[in-house]
Amino acid sequence: MLNNLFSVGGKNHRQLAPLFLRMAIGFGFMAHGWAKLSRGPEAFAQLLTLIKVPAPQVLAWVTTLTELTGGFALFVGALVSLVAIPLICTMVVAMFSIHIHYGYSAVKTIGLTPHGPLFGPPGYEINLIYIAGLISLLITGAGRFSIDALLAKTKTIQ
Repeated sequence: MLNNLFSVGGKNHRQLAPLFLRMAIGFGFMAHGWAKLSRGPEAFAQLLTLIKVPAPQVLAWVTTLTELTGGFALFVGALVSLVAIPLICTMVVAMFSIHIHYGYSAVKTIGLTPHGPLFGPPGYEINLIYIAGLISLLITGAGRFSIDALLAKTKTIQ
């Protein structure tokens, strides 16, 4: 019955799943990378200094560029298996160096003002979701609607 749900007109639409996963995760990484870049990686380096990360200026730039370029590559489906690894690493480092101290939940309402809710620091929930999505893409590949798929078709034609 589920197979019929994903088949319309004899075509299997399961290949849409990696597309949506890539777009959501890729956009998320690009947004985080852009936020770091627009504030200046030096501001992120200050955070890294506070948590005693070695070479904070270098790693601030590496992280920023990894999130921007890796996020874009995911979004368009280019080199997905390659870019997923450093993106997983950034999530693991962020999870164990910052977010783990705040518990699991990514959303913690700590108060309410006339302008809306106040939120506490996020836990590691989002890190785990990103890691799970990236592992899923490592297993399934970028899918039919990706640059990786176009490159694979080009190689088989030649």
